[in-house]
Amino acid sequence: MHVDLMATKLPVYIDRHMLTVEFTIEPFVEGDPGVHVTGAVAAVEAHGIAVDFGPFGSLFSVDVESLPTVVADLLRVAYGNGATFVNISVSRFNS
Repeated sequence: MHVDLMATKLPVYIDRHMLTVEFTIEPFVEGDPGVHVTGAVAAVEAHGIAVDFGPFGSLFSVDVESLPTVVADLLRVAYGNGATFVNISVSRFNS
């Protein structure tokens, strides 16, 4: 069965004209994310970017020009506060 992702309504935090970044930070304890997680989310939000935070991955949209700085800040804060693993995936949804 083929699903046309472009025909589906994307969640509000995904902007078709920007890059979507999905990330996970470990260790992650559900209900008690450490400062390595909450601080990294705050680092992204400090750029005026909304983060959809979740236990299995978090998402945000960012423009191409800002991507390197925002991701660098996320990584710097995560690893600076004890992260052992950070997974980042970047994609573009074409309209």
